[in-house]
Parts: sequence; C-alpha cells; structure tokens
Amino acid sequence: MKTVILDRDTYGPGIHRFNKGMLDFAKHYSFRLKVCRPYRAKTKGKVERFNRYIRESFYNPLATKLKTAELVLDADTANSEVLKWLRDTANRRVRGTTGGIPAERLKFERSNLQPLPLDYSVSHPAALEIMEDKRERFSKVYLQHSLCIYQNILEALGTYSTNV
Repeated sequence: MKTVILDRDTYGPGIHRFNKGMLDFAKHYSFRLKVCRPYRAKTKGKVERFNRYIRESFYNPLATKLKTAELVLDADTANSEVLKWLRDTANRRVRGTTGGIPAERLKFERSNLQPLPLDYSVSHPAALEIMEDKRERFSKVYLQHSLCIYQNILEALGTYSTNV
C-alpha cells in the first residue's frame, strides 16, 4: 500500500522508503513500522486470516440466523450483536498461535499499553469522533472505494502531498 510503503529496499536490504504521513503517524503514537514480505503467507496471512475468522464465526452465522427469520443483516444489527460475539466467542477461544485466551492476554497486556496523546483530538478529529460514539462498531459506508478516494482522504488529513 502506497499509504504505508513507497519503495522496498530503497536504501539497502530491509531499509525501505515509507510514506511520510505514515512515518509521522508511527512517530506520534510511538510504534515501529514493520512490513511483511510480499506473497509470504506465513507472515501476511496471519494478519489477513482474521477477516476470514470474522466472516465465518460472526457474520455468516448471524446473517443465516436472520435469513431464516426472513430478515437481512444490516450495520445496526451487526453493531448491536458484535460486542456479545466478542465477549462470548472471539475473546474466549484459545488462539492457535499463542495458545492463550485473548481476554486473559488483554489483562496482561494492559500494563504495557500507553494512553493516547493529549492532542489526539487535534491531530485526528475524525478518529476521535468515531471513538466517542461507542455504539458504532462497524462503518455504515462501503468498504471498497475507487482508489482516488484514499488520496482525497489523505489530502484532507494533510498527510499526503502530490509532490512525493
């Protein structure tokens, strides 16, 4: 994704040229960018596998249940059901990779989590607006857009320059 990495191995093996906006974001929130090798299922697949898990464990069963009642799954219904699914299913299962239970792991990890910077609302007002509405768990907009919309979003946030 050009919003993250512009060129691989630009400055030597494993030394990549990142998007300036993404570097600023990572610095602001004190995390390190680490990219997966392209077409490497053992690394990237672990990230993308979660989408399949959500579809198979949450979305499909809920949509099927509603379909038998001649109802259609919409964002409001998904939003109202997702916390229950997280509490009762997703966060209670034993993970194959870690052998741990996510709810228990979160208790352990909380001591290492850092609070958001105080200027969070100034630097990312759209994200804060979403966070304030705790009921909104799924976006009600389509997840696929034409590619130009991402450039427009970055330009609106001031993190993208056409002179890159």
